[in-house]
Amino acid sequence: MFIAYIIIAAVLALLLLASAAFKLRPDPRVQEIVGVPRRFFPHLAALEIAGAAGLMIGLAWAPLGIAAAGGVVLYMIGAVIAHARVHDFKGMAKPALPLALAVAALITRLLSV
Repeated sequence: MFIAYIIIAAVLALLLLASAAFKLRPDPRVQEIVGVPRRFFPHLAALEIAGAAGLMIGLAWAPLGIAAAGGVVLYMIGAVIAHARVHDFKGMAKPALPLALAVAALITRLLSV
């Protein structure tokens, strides 16, 4: 299970970092997609970067990997809700994949302790 966690965590961390980079770029279309004020984007990007770092550090320290995966699950649930709130049902697919990966990371890390 630990090898599965390594693969899932690495892919999820890359997705989180790409999403954070997208949020840190000054693109006004992003705000319209999710209906979140632009001033929150640096905070959201910081959470994604922290989640990616926690997943990677979680390779060596299981409690942090579990906490990071759990945090990313909660973050992605919030992202799905944000898309649903503004009736962006097509855009709900964007956080759905990281949500599935975060759940898989949480389960594989719990099983590999």
